[in-house]
Amino acid sequence: MMPSVVRDKTTGVIYRRWECPFPEAVFLLVHGLGAHSGRWDLFASYFLQQSISSYAIDLRGFGETPQPKGYMESFNLVFKDIQDLKSIIQRETGGKPVFIIGESMGGLISYLFIRRQPRGFRGLVCLSPVFRSRLKFGWRQYLRVIQGSFWDVQRPLQTPLTHQMCTRDSTSIREMENDPLEHRFAAPRLLLSIALAGLRARVCPAALKIPVLFLVSGSDVIVDPAATRKVFELSRSGDKEFISYPEMYHALSVELGREQVFQDILRWTRARIRGVKR
Repeated sequence: MMPSVVRDKTTGVIYRRWECPFPEAVFLLVHGLGAHSGRWDLFASYFLQQSISSYAIDLRGFGETPQPKGYMESFNLVFKDIQDLKSIIQRETGGKPVFIIGESMGGLISYLFIRRQPRGFRGLVCLSPVFRSRLKFGWRQYLRVIQGSFWDVQRPLQTPLTHQMCTRDSTSIREMENDPLEHRFAAPRLLLSIALAGLRARVCPAALKIPVLFLVSGSDVIVDPAATRKVFELSRSGDKEFISYPEMYHALSVELGREQVFQDILRWTRARIRGVKR
């Protein structure tokens, strides 16, 4: 059974947690556009059987957060939420190794966060991070993005994202379509922030101070895998790995063949827990 949502009384951070009694490590999970913390259930349940606990955040504007749908005032506030959740994890798990893992928009946010605040994390895993979008908007929508970034900033824009773009798994598609917390809205300012952040990542090399694993889908119509490869190559890190899954769709955590993705992450994280590169 999927764990219920927790709202931290002190910080207001909203999250779910999958806990085992004596975890080997802990994952801090950051979802993508339109998703919420519950989207990680298949992922977190697998790793729970591997003695790894998970805490998944509801980003502002998504899940059960009080903000309007798709409205994220700034990445800085989200970074604070992630930092607050990390503090909760450290308090509740007694200093176990923590890895931050993000998918899609969550992969971009996790990457940006680690560029600023790597301290306290054992590694970063990005699944299909949005460094350049392939979503097609009409010219009216592009105009709305520009105008809405300065006026009527909370008004959501319907994105051309569909569940069928995310996965070939019919069960996952059905569950997402029936999930009242799933939506496909984004405030124009959020879309503009994603585009500008992706551009900066592609042109400004980053010195990443922790191990990094990038996982990309070869049949991705939502983000450009070539842009992800470019960011990976520009990232200066003494420990980085890139894995591509040629036949898979965008949402690797709920896609057909996800077991291989999970196994690759397990291998990679356990090697970093034990301090041995493989």
